Amino acid sequence: MNQINKTLMTTMIAGSIALIGGCSTDIGEYKTTAGNFQLETYFNGPVVAWGMIQDYTNKVNRRFCVELEGQWQQVNNQSNGQLNEWFYFDDGEVSQRIWNLTKTQNNQYSGTANDVVGVASGQTSGFAFQWQYNLSLDIDGSSYEFFLDDWMYQLDEYRVFNRTSMRKFGVEVAEITLFFDKQQPLRSCNKEVI
Repeated sequence: MNQINKTLMTTMIAGSIALIGGCSTDIGEYKTTAGNFQLETYFNGPVVAWGMIQDYTNKVNRRFCVELEGQWQQVNNQSNGQLNEWFYFDDGEVSQRIWNLTKTQNNQYSGTANDVVGVASGQTSGFAFQWQYNLSLDIDGSSYEFFLDDWMYQLDEYRVFNRTSMRKFGVEVAEITLFFDKQQPLRSCNKEVI
């Protein structure tokens, strides 16, 4: 085996190990952590979040603020909620997503939204929540579908940290980071600064 092939083989093995090590954590690993993250408790009423989108090179290419309003009700021993999200991006874009959410059993949730393909599904365990769905995005007049693996971690009763991996064909193309805060007095998005 010549030096070029050895180098190529070493790179492929190292890349495979990195991919294996980078696989998503099992939500069950957080079962014994302190906290009991419940969407219907945290996302009930107004919440504000700030976030950024990084591309595959880790360059931040968008920043945004989100104003959220959630409402939940109990119907036939099942919690149903609606979560309205208004996104304000640094390039002036404003968009809205309305989630229709259902808590089924054993801390499992499902949801639909106008730009979500099919049904989103997720589960809480300890202080963590994993949420997975396919998102349809319009880019330059064409529609593209991405898989989102969304992880939320409740830091305390007011704050939640969120990291999302956005993938296409199994390859991460972007990472989204958000910080939610619902401590009163509630701040709002400063649309002129973003």
